[in-house]
Amino acid sequence: MEKVLVTGGAGFIGSHLVESLLNKGFKVVVVDNLLRGNKIPKRIADDVELIVDDVCKETIVYRHSKGCKYIFHFAAMLGVDIVADNPVKTMDVEVIGMRNVMKAALKNSVSQIIYSSTSGIYGHSAIEKSVQEHIQVDPRTSYAIAKRFNEIYLAAQFEENGIESIALRFFNIYGPRQDERMVIPRFISQAKQNKPITIFGKGHQTRDFTFIDDTIKSILLLLGKTKGSEIFNVSNENELEIISLANIIKNYLGSNSKILCLDAPTKRYDFEVERRIGDSSKLYEYTGYKPDTNIEKGLSIILSQLID
Repeated sequence: MEKVLVTGGAGFIGSHLVESLLNKGFKVVVVDNLLRGNKIPKRIADDVELIVDDVCKETIVYRHSKGCKYIFHFAAMLGVDIVADNPVKTMDVEVIGMRNVMKAALKNSVSQIIYSSTSGIYGHSAIEKSVQEHIQVDPRTSYAIAKRFNEIYLAAQFEENGIESIALRFFNIYGPRQDERMVIPRFISQAKQNKPITIFGKGHQTRDFTFIDDTIKSILLLLGKTKGSEIFNVSNENELEIISLANIIKNYLGSNSKILCLDAPTKRYDFEVERRIGDSSKLYEYTGYKPDTNIEKGLSIILSQLID
């Protein structure tokens, strides 16, 4: 049985990844500080070796990556407000965490590092069209800058030390277990309580929402398919106005909520992008697959679980 380490494995994306890795027959070790709780389902908890600790501790990452074939490095600080209020901590977690993961991987002969990057790296680049991995990026926030640094760091480590890696630029992942730091669960919570659904700006900004199951499938399909250091968009390739998203959720729940458009706080300026849509052609080239769950189906899965 092959062993893997998942940092941040008790979080939203990490917990879904852990579950799928177990189903694939991997032995899974998770390092997570649980500051945002533990989203690993109880039904699989006994099958996971959970280490409650910090990825910024070098000895912890080294000790628990021994014998691992892969390290999935998904530990990060998330949420616009949290990142905006803690820019130094955000960068420390990214940069120190990655350094520790890399040191451990080199010492323990790990085959590959799979890293959760972000579509936020694109910033205001190419907003008139879908973005591809090769274009010039425009990271503006501490979070996006640190993610881009780590992508470059991974590429440099391959050139210098030969360790292979995959960096995944995620586009607005959503699904069950996500908390209200993110837009979809926040809108759902507001609509269920018939409270105003709050949007920053006019609501005409667009995002490319990618369902969690498609995201995990993409990650697993990439294993064993790459050489060197590669970057992949993981996107649904469909853009949706935020105000349309609010209306879809409101109508599904039969909510009486009003949609309230607010001026964005100054601290959110660098996070506000009018248009973002990804291109998953490279992912398809390597795997024969692109994320294909539309927003209506994805939301119905989330909302049906909440209603049940």
